[in-house]
Amino acid sequence: MTVQSSTQASGGAQDVRPVIEARDLGIEFIRNRKRRLSLREMLFTGRSSSPQGTFWALKGVSFDVRPGEAVGLIGANGCGKSTLLRLIAGVMLPDTGSVEVRQGVAPLIELTGGFLGDLTARDNIYLTAGLHGLSREQVEERFDEIVDFAEVRDRLDTPFRHYSSGMQVRLGFAVVTTLDEPIILVDEVLAVGDRAFRQKCYKRMEELIGHGRTLLFVSHSENDLKRFCNRGIYLRHGEVVADGDLEASFKAYVKDSDKGSQK
Repeated sequence: MTVQSSTQASGGAQDVRPVIEARDLGIEFIRNRKRRLSLREMLFTGRSSSPQGTFWALKGVSFDVRPGEAVGLIGANGCGKSTLLRLIAGVMLPDTGSVEVRQGVAPLIELTGGFLGDLTARDNIYLTAGLHGLSREQVEERFDEIVDFAEVRDRLDTPFRHYSSGMQVRLGFAVVTTLDEPIILVDEVLAVGDRAFRQKCYKRMEELIGHGRTLLFVSHSENDLKRFCNRGIYLRHGEVVADGDLEASFKAYVKDSDKGSQK
């Protein structure tokens, strides 16, 4: 079990090594660990009727991602896409194999995960950006950009818990996308918010990719995948079944989905 992360110094010859290397990556989860017995189950069986034991959310996953690549992670719900992003971000540790990340990561996964409900939006901007490594001076330099993108200037001193879910996501997206990290992990966040805000997100993502950022992108939208990615990794039941041209990987996913719907 290994997770390694190191940020490369800028300057000198360009490092052509992969920025992400996954080797035989696997993680095992416990089924229904927190599930309580129903009254009926306790009275008649004394145990839960739900499946017990463990399952592999990811198993034997290996791939490389090189600097500047835009990779779409494709697959049905529960196939391990979000879990894979969390392993790359270092939020989870693998049970088997290793993942080495050679540059810093900006995770667009749980956008409001680092925000505290009782703090104001202003305080949360400084707190969350600081947790991602920005100094107070750097946050101050980017403060207006963050506030204007999120469109929350008139509510900066309102506790975060009083924000609507849409406003919370806007602020989280605005903070994370101002980070300087070379690798961006995106998990379905472009599917939230109103149409106007989604267009702002699309433009921001295109700007980041245009500046040479490396992207791992989870989405069920074929249009969004084609818009940002040219390579696709198709996961099925936690295993890689296709890795290559985005269109070919997506076709493999659609073909499997059609077979499943006919059963």
